Parts: sequence; C-alpha cells; structure tokens
Amino acid sequence: MHDGSACTEPLTGGPPGEGVYLYCFARPDVVLSFEGKGVDGQHPLFLRTFHDVAAVASMISVEDFSGSAAEARMQDLSWLGPRVCLHEKAVEEVMRYSPVFPVRFGTIFSSLAILDETLGKHHDAILHFLDWVADKEEWGVKGVLDRGKAKEQLFSEAVAACPQRLASLSPGTRYVQEQRMRTAVEKGLSSYLRQACGEMREDLSDYACEWRERKVLSGDVDGREMVANWAFLLARGAVTEFRERIEQANKNHAERGLVFEMTGPWPPYSFCPPLEENEER
Repeated sequence: MHDGSACTEPLTGGPPGEGVYLYCFARPDVVLSFEGKGVDGQHPLFLRTFHDVAAVASMISVEDFSGSAAEARMQDLSWLGPRVCLHEKAVEEVMRYSPVFPVRFGTIFSSLAILDETLGKHHDAILHFLDWVADKEEWGVKGVLDRGKAKEQLFSEAVAACPQRLASLSPGTRYVQEQRMRTAVEKGLSSYLRQACGEMREDLSDYACEWRERKVLSGDVDGREMVANWAFLLARGAVTEFRERIEQANKNHAERGLVFEMTGPWPPYSFCPPLEENEER
C-alpha cells in the first residue's frame, strides 16, 4: 500500500449511519466481475457514473471511520491491515480492466450526491489522467544496502590498492594505518552511495515517462537499510528493458552490498494530481 493521507468529506448529510467509501475513478465500462466486497467485507462495490468517468465505491458504516473510537482503530493493525488490503485489492482488480485514478485509504463521502458533485467538478482532470495513464504502469524501485558488507568490500579494495606499502609496515604501524583506512571508508561510503544512487536514478528516468522521489524509510530489516526509494511511471513496452537495466546495475553494485529492488505494477498513486489544486484553477 502506498503511503499518504486520505481526503475525507465531512460525514454529515447522508443516510443515517452510512457513508460512501471511494476506491478509485475509472472508465464507465469497467467490469466489476469479481465477487469481492468493500473494505468492511460486507457491502459490495458499485459504479457511480458521470459521463465518461466512473467512481468505484461501496457503502460504509460511518462509525467505522469517525469519532474517538475510530482513531483508536486506525492505530490497531489487526483492524486496519485487512481493510487496507481490501481497499488495495479492489483498486488493483479494477486496474485489470481500466486505467485507474486511485484514491487513498479512508476516502469517504457523506452521500451519493456529494460524490456526484465531486465527479462533476473534477471530471476533466480525472478524464485527462485516465487518458494519460491508459498504457502506463507505476513501478517502485528501492535501493537497499548491507552496510557491513559495503564497508568490508570498500576496505578490501583500499587494501588491495596499496599492498606493497602496507606489507612494508611493522604490525603496529600497519594496524594504525588500517584503522585510518576504515575511517576513510566510512566517509567514502556516503559519497559512493550518493554517486551510485544518483547515476541509477538518472539512468532509470530515461526509460520512464515520469518519476517521483519517495520517502526513504528508516530502520534495518535483516541487516539491510533503505537508501533510495523511487516511483517510475513506465509505458508497458519499456518494462522489460527497465528491469534488465536494474539487473545489470545489481551485477555492478551487489558486491559492495547495494542492490536495487523493483516492485509492481502498482496503481499510479504517486502520479495522481491533487484534485484540490485542480479545483482552485
């Protein structure tokens, strides 16, 4: 699930206790052939059409997403996780049949009338986006570093660059010199990462229609840390060559503990225009 906050309408003015939960916008001829339910696992998905744009939505209990109890539930992964997965499943299923303008988890309208108003107000922007992404896909690329492996490899390369000089030193002097080299490696690693990731980003952007920098998440997983995070919008015909370029880069950098991981295709969350800005225009 892509990170980001929802744009939620005030939950007033609709049927008592009910709201309209929005998943995405799509073509009106999209096929809802799957048997999935909405995020609550109960209400079915339906289409709300305005001319040549449709909203994919379901009804929802307002109490699930409003009030102090809802704030607590949104922090409970056992409650939140399955609903986020159902949201994403619905969007990805629609994406099989139509280009999509996905919206964030938790986007709720107080009534169908307000959803219709939104469809009408932003129709042109939504339609333009659907036309633009019709033959494109979002793919994620993360740079992941094994810092220990990287430092040892860079140190080995530094030692290999001056074997005779180190061999001529006494053990004590050699130890001091190697510690200095390790300190230099620590500083040089940051420079190496900036250069390697910068070159990779520029190289991959040549294959993409658009790209976005995404948040680099902190923390280690299995001794590895994220050092780069990008989203690329690719024409479908460019995906194979894009993947091959990543595989080639990994052959060049994996020995130094740096690998680039490609995931997708995803709904194009990273490239959706903010509808609020379109409204101001």
